[in-house]
Amino acid sequence: MRELAPLRWRDDSLEILDQRALPARETWLRCESPAEVAEAIRAMAVRGAPAIGLAAAYGCALAFDGGQRCTTESRVVFEEAARTLAATRPTAVNLAWAIERAREVFEATEASGSDSGEALLELAHRLVHDEVEAERRLAAFAVERFFEPGHRALTHCNAGPLATGGHGTAGGVLRTAFDQGRLAEVWVSETRPLLQGARITAWELAHFSIPHRLVTDSSAGALMAAGVVDRVVVGADRVAANGDVANKVGTYPLAVLAARHEIPFLVAAPLSTLDPGAPDGRSIPIEERDAREVTAPLGVAAAPEGTRALNLAFDVTPAELITAIVTEGGVLEAPYEESIRRALG
Repeated sequence: MRELAPLRWRDDSLEILDQRALPARETWLRCESPAEVAEAIRAMAVRGAPAIGLAAAYGCALAFDGGQRCTTESRVVFEEAARTLAATRPTAVNLAWAIERAREVFEATEASGSDSGEALLELAHRLVHDEVEAERRLAAFAVERFFEPGHRALTHCNAGPLATGGHGTAGGVLRTAFDQGRLAEVWVSETRPLLQGARITAWELAHFSIPHRLVTDSSAGALMAAGVVDRVVVGADRVAANGDVANKVGTYPLAVLAARHEIPFLVAAPLSTLDPGAPDGRSIPIEERDAREVTAPLGVAAAPEGTRALNLAFDVTPAELITAIVTEGGVLEAPYEESIRRALG
């Protein structure tokens, strides 16, 4: 079976699967500069916290031609690329995390006088490899602890291979659970306004032959009340030091509903998504996107001309509503201040 991945390096350029075109067609964007990578991130051609971090790492490498060594000018080149990439989306911490890893490599090459471009490209490749391995370990922890044969899970937005390094966080948990015979079906919320659940998660699940049904976002409460949801599994764009989680808008009400119906609510997130610098959810910047994504989703008018709209891309789920945060380092549980601090060493 063909594996899925959002990024590929070919002929000295980064190719990005344009997720705006899914599921109708698979189109790859060729990026040859940090600015082109930044635009792909900003426009959500590539999305998902781990994936945009990885794209940014490649974007930093693209700032340098082969053989370019560190000079005063190259420092300007790197910092301009870093600023351009960092300004694209404010909520997902993996973006800043990857750029900081790139900065560490750049500083090391400056000190040694070695090839910046080659070192940064090696870093990007290594981050992809490490991310996939982390996702596999994360999934194994989650499935062993929280899944049993016959379980039905509800997921929101997209946290599968196309949002990550290529295995998936929440999507990787679902795939591993199915492969081990512990998952019977997935409920996929459509995830308005850009329909990442309908367009991307459903497409991924179909690719892996995992039974699933698409539901409207507002169906979650009815499904839980009917007793047909055993687990809620979501990804994360940033996890604060106290365990508050920023994820795609609509996650918070799912957590409230899951608590009301005593359904485990699981957050699947690599350690790179944990942000000890954010004390709680109130300190996480929440991206507000173009109102036209709400009034004319996917370019189709859904409201009268001139209608004002608020388009929050994320919301914050309080730590007390989260059963566990599953990382490649293990299962983190309350009190999250302590478990997160231990996980980060």
